[in-house]
Amino acid sequence: MTGPSPSAESEITWLLHRAAQHMRGVTGDQAARHGLQLRDYIVLSALDKTPNLTQGELGKALGLDKTTLMSQLDGLERRGLVVRHTDPRDRRLRIPAITEAGERLRATVAEACDAAEASVLDGFGPDRIQDLRRMLFAIIGDSEDRGSCL
Repeated sequence: MTGPSPSAESEITWLLHRAAQHMRGVTGDQAARHGLQLRDYIVLSALDKTPNLTQGELGKALGLDKTTLMSQLDGLERRGLVVRHTDPRDRRLRIPAITEAGERLRATVAEACDAAEASVLDGFGPDRIQDLRRMLFAIIGDSEDRGSCL
C-alpha cells in the first residue's frame, strides 16, 4: 500500500475520513448492483425520509449545489424514480417526490446497504455499534452542513 496508513494513534479526523471512504465504497457497491450511483440512492433516501422539501431545501439538506442536485434529479426523473411537482405555495419552486418504483428500488438498496454495513461492523456487539452511532451523532449534532461528502 502506498501513502499514509491509519493506525489507532492516527488523528480522529483522518480515521473518520478513512472510515467514511470505506463505508461509501461498501454501500456504493450495493447501490451499483441495483443500477444506482450512491448519490442517487442518498437522494432517494432523503426524499423518502423528508418529503415535501423544495429542490433548494433538498440541496441544502444534502449539501449539494443546485447544478449537482438538478443533474441527479434529472437522471432519476428520466428513470421514473422521481417526479417533480410545482410548490402550491410558490409556483416558481419545484418539489421532487419519490415514485412507487423509486421507493421499491430505494427499499431494496437500503436492505442491501444495511447488510453490507452489518458485515463491516460484524466484529462489534450491538452496544458498541449504538455507542458509535451516539458518538458520531454527538460530533455531527444539529449544526448546519458545511458541504457534501457525496
